[in-house]
Amino acid sequence: MTDDRPVLDQVNVVTRDMDASVAFYRRLGVEIADTEPQWERQHRSAVLPEGVALDIDATAFASQWDRGWPAGASGAVLGFRVEQRATVDAIYADLVAHGAVGQQPPWDAFWGARYAVVEDPDGNAVGIMSAIDPDRRGPAPGDA
Repeated sequence: MTDDRPVLDQVNVVTRDMDASVAFYRRLGVEIADTEPQWERQHRSAVLPEGVALDIDATAFASQWDRGWPAGASGAVLGFRVEQRATVDAIYADLVAHGAVGQQPPWDAFWGARYAVVEDPDGNAVGIMSAIDPDRRGPAPGDA
């Protein structure tokens, strides 16, 4: 393993009711900006003052970035950031070799990052994501 240590910087809430979730987190005091109409029902984002991103994703959209996400399931994904793309692969391989269940093997995600998801011992989803490379962005599912 390298010095590229994972840093918690994101929590994804996967929801069955986007409007209710956005209303709840706004009432809680989280500033969630309006977004482009094509994303309104699928994905919303907020950055908390401490720099941690809070993303709210519809259940159907979660399966676009995590093939192992159970259909129709709600829940949360803890996101850890690393700098290097190769570090995502190394961490995923190490965790799976030591018994972790892989939900989403490392892949070059459409938003420009290398991304993978594993389960912790209690079945919680844990994402590992490299820095975003704008030159590696591609069309989002359904935009092709």
